[in-house]
Amino acid sequence: MKEGAIRMLRKITLGLVQVLFFVGLFWMLNGLSVWLHLKVPGSILGLILVFLLLHFRIVKVEWIEMGSTWLVAEMLLFFIPPAAGMMQFKDLLLGNGVQILLVIVVTSVLVMVCAGVMTQFVASRKERSRG
Repeated sequence: MKEGAIRMLRKITLGLVQVLFFVGLFWMLNGLSVWLHLKVPGSILGLILVFLLLHFRIVKVEWIEMGSTWLVAEMLLFFIPPAAGMMQFKDLLLGNGVQILLVIVVTSVLVMVCAGVMTQFVASRKERSRG
């Protein structure tokens, strides 16, 4: 194989391993959340854990950057099945649509604010480590 193809294969493999890290973390923490009867889903526990691992420099940004970048880029793809599944609850949506929409808007704004803060935090750490 040519060197360029080998380099590309390594990059794809590294990205796949990083995505599998996030998937495994989600499964483990989701199971932990169910087992401990926590009201917090495993995905939120994972977000907190990844933040702490990055903050205390147990995990370097470079170790998870490619996989997380791909997951964020393809995020819309992960929302299609739940959106299609909502069609089963047409009566609920018609009766409580305003309240549901309000919850969606407020939580979306909170997610955007948290994502922005986290992005600035990671970018500033990355800049400090380079400089």
